Amino acid sequence: MKAAILTGASSGIGLAVANRLCTLGYEVFGFGRNFDTKEFEQANLPKEFFHPIVCDLLDTKKLIESVKRITAQKDVYVLVNNAGTAYYGLHEELNPQKIQQMVRVNLEVPMILAQQLLRILKKHAGYMINIASVTANGTNPHGCAYGATKAGLSSFSHSLFEEARKYGVKVVTVFPDMTRTNLYRNADFQESEEIMARLLPSEVAQAVEFALNQREGLVVSDITLKPQLHRIQRKKREF
Repeated sequence: MKAAILTGASSGIGLAVANRLCTLGYEVFGFGRNFDTKEFEQANLPKEFFHPIVCDLLDTKKLIESVKRITAQKDVYVLVNNAGTAYYGLHEELNPQKIQQMVRVNLEVPMILAQQLLRILKKHAGYMINIASVTANGTNPHGCAYGATKAGLSSFSHSLFEEARKYGVKVVTVFPDMTRTNLYRNADFQESEEIMARLLPSEVAQAVEFALNQREGLVVSDITLKPQLHRIQRKKREF
């Protein structure tokens, strides 16, 4: 059975991607901070296909050890770098810890996992799928640092594809717009309640499936997903 490694697998887009990969017949090793949640329980992922791995991605030593254990036993064909974190507001109002966290989770971790798995993906002519953001391709006032990390991930993806394509490796970048997840928990806004103005995690997972289902020799390198309407919703203040 082909194996896949997925980060941010315990909720939101990652959980939806995990579900889709299991349906496609992959044995999924999903990294997450906490799988003891109602959202994960309700997903009811098949235990024979999905293996939750509780890991702080910022613990590089533990992350690499976990990956090495997986690759020693399984043939990994797919890496999905999905985990992300975001802080919003005026840049001077952030602190160094928040900036470091975004840079490390959103950019450093995908680069490290790519380095660890690239030889294996070359062997299997596999896929690396990076979940970026539409913010990678524009200006982002009140989200300068977050947008910069996603732009960096996009640049890394494009360059790595050119470096590894002759070995059969497919590097795909997905650029979702605002999606119903908990990414905006640290913001004073959230995705709109209107279905025409937001994406669903399952729709991002469908994009991942689309990328994986192309014939050998065809790579859909960039996939941008946007709702029909461009709207956000301000959070109600709590007094």
